[in-house]
Amino acid sequence: MTHYLEFEKPLAEIEGKAEELRALARANEEMDVEKEAAALDKKAGDMLKDLYKNLSPWRKCQVARHPDRPHCKDYIDALFTEYTPLAGDRNFADDHAVMGGLARFNDQPVVVIGQEKGHDTKSRIERNFGMARPEGYRKAIRLMDLADRFGLPVIALVDTPGAYPGKGAEERGQSEAIARSTEKCLQLKVPMISVIIGEGGSGGAVAFASANKVAMLEHSVYSVISPEGCASILWKDSEKMREAAEALRLTAQDLHKLGVIDQIIPEPLGGAQRDRDAAIAAVGKAIETMLAPMKKKKPETLLKDRRKKFLEMGSKGLAA
Repeated sequence: MTHYLEFEKPLAEIEGKAEELRALARANEEMDVEKEAAALDKKAGDMLKDLYKNLSPWRKCQVARHPDRPHCKDYIDALFTEYTPLAGDRNFADDHAVMGGLARFNDQPVVVIGQEKGHDTKSRIERNFGMARPEGYRKAIRLMDLADRFGLPVIALVDTPGAYPGKGAEERGQSEAIARSTEKCLQLKVPMISVIIGEGGSGGAVAFASANKVAMLEHSVYSVISPEGCASILWKDSEKMREAAEALRLTAQDLHKLGVIDQIIPEPLGGAQRDRDAAIAAVGKAIETMLAPMKKKKPETLLKDRRKKFLEMGSKGLAA
């Protein structure tokens, strides 16, 4: 069953009518409705193009959060082989919001980490909706240490509304764990690539996205706070999330102009959720393209390039 976003309601009506006609034809073989259904399909296709031609920042937030959008596990299953997960932080527990392990990408050994939101009620609760606790970040640090020791590139898939703000997480050192994960990203002597596949929320995303190359899917978002949270702080009204989304400059297009990210990965028309296989393939191709030139670089060069990237962040957009 297709899940439609609020701004896609008119599209849902047209596609629903086309499906109703075809359902009637299946029930009554004498009916010929293909011509009418095809006309509705064309109308729906034109409307889809118009809707996605120039999405507002708030609508991009809605697309980035779409429940049918491919998540970390989908990318790992499709793009990586011989995936061997690592569990636990050797201190407290295993955080299911963070998944990662050893794998092969195009037959090259790598370490892959990412946040997993889950796809139904049971898995979303198990994965804590992609909001990692301290043990999740410490698990990621273990994996990055392993990558550094054996000279393996690190590929991170970012999709989180932010780190979990619960009492237990704070008691176990949430901010310290995020800081150490960010620090570990910046200290790696191996290539690191991060791809924001949905939401990139606050420090919870930065802890996985302080990489040599950072890419974003076309309709993903990356910001210091959610639009609702920003609106609650600035205007004391979470309903002003549309204005907040505009002010935050959280779209891939804005962030590319500012030099925060290096590449925008195009999505299928209507978002990654409309053609999951094509979206996953596009991410795989982008990772391959970004990784190839870094494989030849010395550890010192990788460190220097990463440092330079973050010191210059934002200056590109300000100069313009």
